[in-house]
Amino acid sequence: MADSTAAPPTVGMQIDAAIARLETVSTTQLYATVIAVSLAFSFYLLNSGGGSSALTMMNEKDGEADSLRKPKARKKKEQSDQPEPRWHILRLTNYVVATGFLLSVLQFASNASTYLNDSTSLLQFLSVWSLFLCYFFGFFGISFIELDDFVDQQPSQQQQVQSAVSQVAPARKSHKAESSDPPVKVVNVHHPSSSAPVCTDPTSFKKPSSNIPSNLKELPNSEIASLVLQDKIKDHQLEKLLDPYRAVEVRRLKFDAQLESLGHGGALAELPHKHDLDYKRVLGANCEIVVGYIPIPVGMAGPITLNGESVFIPMATTEGCLVASTNRGCKAICQGSGASSTILKDGITRAPCVRLPSAREAAEVALWIEIPDNFLKLREAFESTTSFGKLLDVRPTVAGKNVYIRIRCFSGDAMGMNMISKGSLAVIDSLRQVFPKLFLLALSGNMCTDKKAAAMNWIEGRGKSVVIDATIPKDVVRSTLKTSVPAIVEANVNKNLIGSAMAGTVGGFNAHAANNVTAVFLATGQDPAQNVESSNCITLMEETPEGDLWISCTMPSIEVGTVGGGTGLPAQSACLRAIGVKGGGENPGDNARQLAHVVAAATIAGELSLMAALASNSLVAAHMAHNRKPASK
Repeated sequence: MADSTAAPPTVGMQIDAAIARLETVSTTQLYATVIAVSLAFSFYLLNSGGGSSALTMMNEKDGEADSLRKPKARKKKEQSDQPEPRWHILRLTNYVVATGFLLSVLQFASNASTYLNDSTSLLQFLSVWSLFLCYFFGFFGISFIELDDFVDQQPSQQQQVQSAVSQVAPARKSHKAESSDPPVKVVNVHHPSSSAPVCTDPTSFKKPSSNIPSNLKELPNSEIASLVLQDKIKDHQLEKLLDPYRAVEVRRLKFDAQLESLGHGGALAELPHKHDLDYKRVLGANCEIVVGYIPIPVGMAGPITLNGESVFIPMATTEGCLVASTNRGCKAICQGSGASSTILKDGITRAPCVRLPSAREAAEVALWIEIPDNFLKLREAFESTTSFGKLLDVRPTVAGKNVYIRIRCFSGDAMGMNMISKGSLAVIDSLRQVFPKLFLLALSGNMCTDKKAAAMNWIEGRGKSVVIDATIPKDVVRSTLKTSVPAIVEANVNKNLIGSAMAGTVGGFNAHAANNVTAVFLATGQDPAQNVESSNCITLMEETPEGDLWISCTMPSIEVGTVGGGTGLPAQSACLRAIGVKGGGENPGDNARQLAHVVAAATIAGELSLMAALASNSLVAAHMAHNRKPASK
């Protein structure tokens, strides 16, 4: 028996029925409907993505829902010197284009059947519509906008600064009175953005104000600090306008005000700044924007017998046990043979990088430099710039079009970087006379190598190349160093040689040479950053046929001087006097070489004592006994 229930229509049947219904609709009505939908969609695109919508999305993302629920306050457009876009012209253009598009659609719909059968007319309509659509989609996001949305609604920079300062919690009061001056009026404490460097602050590009009060020196320090905060006086002008001592006091007030706005008021209270440091010597030589100085404890190790003479070693450090340990090493060396130190090389280096048009021409420059007669010409040019400097050698290295010219000179008692830099420019000028196409890329091409770990310094040396050794009787090793000769020798081989090799170190075949080098550098006014290469050291130990301990330290790149730089400061001068090397020597270079010997002596004493502590497993116990005390409150 047949099923009397009708089967449900399929999807295909539904589509066929829809097409049949469309066929009953007139062509004019169908095209009018399609065009009306297209027109509505175009207006939707044209008026979406406006500034107010984007602002709403950003505020919602930042969690500012409360502000979104409030009606937007209309603001008057702020006057500005900057040219404003003519938004009214854009709005008028939008209306004209939209109206033209609408009229063209109505014209086509009024006689669609005729235009569809006329290919020429149809092509014209399609071309015009294509232009309209290009306009609509090309200006997507530019809408019939509320012009007030473009007005900046953020608070001004000054309001932000004042608000931030007013919300900072009161700073902790220092137990020492910093100054009797009244509080500084804080104005424009910070730059526009907490992450913006000084160079991005528009105020940093302003020319210094010429309205400096004529009675500036008569004003109290607090008022002068306020002028600095208001950018009416530049920070770096204080020393010239006042004096170095008073400039430090004013600058401290200025920084105290800025730090207080961050909740760090009184942070500089215990930073020494009184007349213990001669700021006149610092100005233009050692430091800028000075606010004080850092006191580092200075200990004295020794005496140590060095090349037959007793020497004390000043060491500036905050590492407990370092001076005591070095002092123990000095004692053991004095109880033995004493230390014997020799300088193998003495010459500071600079390696300018020059460039030639081709690799062939670069090679020609290198080959020309290596001719002995040409070296004499370069030496004459170099030594014309200095009284003490002597050009020792010039070694070129070619890399494609580049030539790295490593220049080495004797610099007397100065460390010599300024001397060799000046002389290197003269060498380059001399080369240009022969090779006019030679171009100086960089005065330092990093083959010098300054303040960086480099195999070049480890192999070729830089500054003073020193080797120092000593022999310690086995009884002294046991009584003073508290270990045995075989134990310390084995520890040195496995730690300083094998361990450093496994680490892939360059010049680091030692226990802690950098500790002693840096401590002596800080005490004597050397450049502490040159500790990087000056600490290159290999420590070797052997058991002699008599059973005693032989130790040596080879240090190929100790860079020191006794004149210039920080050596002229009073405290550092005092430490140099304690060694007996202040200023220039009787013969140029004598004092600087002696200081290099002292650095090597401090290093070998420190290496000896630390390796003994490691061999006897007493390092931790010594530090716990001598380097721990209750934390200060």
